[in-house]
Amino acid sequence: MLQKLSPQQIQFIKLLQLNTQDFEEKVEQELLDNPALEDPKINGEETSLDNNDDSEDFSEDDYLKDDVDIQELLNASGDEEGGFSLNEDYGEEQRDNPMASTGTFQEFLMEQARATFFDETDLILAIHLINSIEEDGYLRRELRSIVNDLAFNENISTTEDHLEKLLIKIQNFDPPGIGARDLQECLLLQLYKKDYGNNPALTLAEKIISEQMEAFSKKHYEKIKRSLKIDDDQLKIAISEIVKLNPKPGETGNSNAKTQYIVPDFIVNNTDGILMVTLNSRNAPELRISSAYSETLKAYDKAEEKAQSLKDAVQYIKQKLDGAKWFIDSVKQRHNTLMSTMEAIVHRQKEFFVDGDETKLKPMILKDIATRVGLDISTISRVANSKYVETEFGIFPLKYFFSEGIMNEEGEEVSNREIKKILSNAIEAEEKKKPLTDEALMDLLKEKGYNIARRTVAKYREQLNIPVARLRKEL
Repeated sequence: MLQKLSPQQIQFIKLLQLNTQDFEEKVEQELLDNPALEDPKINGEETSLDNNDDSEDFSEDDYLKDDVDIQELLNASGDEEGGFSLNEDYGEEQRDNPMASTGTFQEFLMEQARATFFDETDLILAIHLINSIEEDGYLRRELRSIVNDLAFNENISTTEDHLEKLLIKIQNFDPPGIGARDLQECLLLQLYKKDYGNNPALTLAEKIISEQMEAFSKKHYEKIKRSLKIDDDQLKIAISEIVKLNPKPGETGNSNAKTQYIVPDFIVNNTDGILMVTLNSRNAPELRISSAYSETLKAYDKAEEKAQSLKDAVQYIKQKLDGAKWFIDSVKQRHNTLMSTMEAIVHRQKEFFVDGDETKLKPMILKDIATRVGLDISTISRVANSKYVETEFGIFPLKYFFSEGIMNEEGEEVSNREIKKILSNAIEAEEKKKPLTDEALMDLLKEKGYNIARRTVAKYREQLNIPVARLRKEL
């Protein structure tokens, strides 16, 4: 049985998984939607806030309450100006020069979704599917997991069958091949879009990919010809169509796709070996409860006679103040959670942040950080998702620092990233006329003290997008 989350918990979860840009947009929208919420900077006011105001410290118990009374809201307004600034609690740095990344296709897909799905619930589900599509254009998450995620994060109940129907529509979007679960489906989606029933080469190409994918990927052309009873010329013309397809439709460079910018969410500075973590100041807006709304409640609370018309107005005000209070608390909890998580990551990977040596990254999984900061694994996952940190050695996604561990012959646990680095270097330096097989790579790792099975070597090679030795061979 799924635990039903309160609106405030759902709000915090949604804010936590936003990156700096999306969070900034969310705050702007909230300020527009709720007049009881104010930002002194937007209002053109000069404020001097210190840490000795009357604003309440955030607590999880307070956050989980379903009801907030008038006095509590009045207390939340803080000092005489009625505000507080998160900037006072931590050192933040402004980063106004974002880095441009390659064109993103998500917004392009969103535009197509809005023109396709007119049912509001279907549109929400479709957008969730689109957000689950990875940078190369593939949907690798199981639909069952997405169903559970929707139930937990959005309180939306759906089924795998319904998501499958929506996904089929998304797979008909541009660029062709988008939303595929694997390479075979990706190629077939593209062929289906090209084939209008009058091109024998495309029809044969579809048959090769649908029925002989394994043989095709291994270049077992004789087997394909025997199985499909075709000759060399037919095979060549079909392959000429297949090689025109895009195995990574998300990296299409489509002119309709908009440019997305990477804004670091965290900054790590090294001052004489002391690492300092700061949060991009755009994550720390100066939010406060509207003093005008608070004064109205004070006047109502003191009035001996309470007219019905005033009661109705106060009810509306209280609703807006509730929303403002919950949003401010959620922002503050998001701030604290981001900082504690990033500090734990830096503590674990200190050697890397000092000199930038990739081989010094320690094995680290979500559970390691969750245990250290006392939060759920799902919470750490949301922090790590779509967040970036700026270092002296470049900007890295937080996911970069997570990897599984492997035991070497000395009994020390090392990151599998170190193993992948060795494999990558070995393959880069190999003799191309006689490339290293997975077994040879396994022996090379054993010589270096890593007792790893051949199938594990193959798994890491595939994760590096490096083909088998036979396909790396050059004449």
